[in-house]
Amino acid sequence: MAGYEDRFYNSADGLRLHYRDYDGGSSDQSPIICLPGLTRNARDFEPVAEHVAGQWRVLALDFRGRGQSDPDPNPMRYGPKTYVADVLKLLDQLGIADAVFVGTSLGGLTTMLLAASDDERVAGALINDIGPEVDQRGIDRIRTYVGQPASWGSFAEAGRDFAERMPDVYPNWQAADWERFARRTCRQGQEGVTLDYDMAIAKPFAEANDSTQPNLWPLLHGLKDKPVAILRGANSDLFAANVADRMAAELGKAAELVTVPDVGHAPSFDEPESLAALDRLLARVRG
Repeated sequence: MAGYEDRFYNSADGLRLHYRDYDGGSSDQSPIICLPGLTRNARDFEPVAEHVAGQWRVLALDFRGRGQSDPDPNPMRYGPKTYVADVLKLLDQLGIADAVFVGTSLGGLTTMLLAASDDERVAGALINDIGPEVDQRGIDRIRTYVGQPASWGSFAEAGRDFAERMPDVYPNWQAADWERFARRTCRQGQEGVTLDYDMAIAKPFAEANDSTQPNLWPLLHGLKDKPVAILRGANSDLFAANVADRMAAELGKAAELVTVPDVGHAPSFDEPESLAALDRLLARVRG
């Protein structure tokens, strides 16, 4: 695994937030900022950091309430606008003018929102299996598990459970792949292996998806004509193919749409197609 340091900073409202700092590459080159999905954390981006080790600095963040970041005492602050503010706080604290953002699902939505308000901070972006419109099938599936506590006796046991519950997401994975997934998704504690996020994130998620959905297509304006890679799992139930096609068309010729075969929501960056798309994006950023 690529070497990293665990680092922390304080949000504007006083929470202690964690990120992994994989230092590497030239100090005058924009770093890669990795933003995870709804129930995920910085460990999801181990394949990205390993792939670019020694070439790019990678900062992989735990959103508040995930991983080693503090939970928010007010669950209604769990939302993309808050995460954008947290990301900008880190960039300002580290003196980072712009970055290449790699955002999975919620992290991709956060990237789009950040670009819409502060487009000069985005040198390029990889948006992983999310768009301005989401498929209700995926939302309904997420509702069935988000905020539901679970525990297991070991990471291997957790991996077997995930394999039974998510067979369509990664149909080609073997037992070792699922255990690796469990180690990225869960933590070991006194009560055994448990999910590594604050269960309270389910409340704002439910409320947001029970209301009328806003038109998010204008969020793409901040990414238009910037180097962008769009990943879509071929079996995704959240990011429809027609939405991905429209997204690529609206972003312009600097955008590349890549469909990752035999994967649902969302590509994990263990796939060669995902890493190849990242390589091409980074080459375009470098010019």
